[in-house]
Amino acid sequence: MVLGIEDPGVWLAYVLSLVSAALCVIFGIANWNKGEEPVKKEDTDWAKEEKTEVEDAL
Repeated sequence: MVLGIEDPGVWLAYVLSLVSAALCVIFGIANWNKGEEPVKKEDTDWAKEEKTEVEDAL
């Protein structure tokens, strides 16, 4: 019995939720100021192609 909780499944759920919250905080701190990834030429080409398709459809 841990902290008055008899069922190990409930205890495990509490522990895993705290561990996952801690991992989220660590990930956030590690990636705080990474910035955006650079735009690739294929992305801009795709955006232009989609824009012309939408404008033609309208």
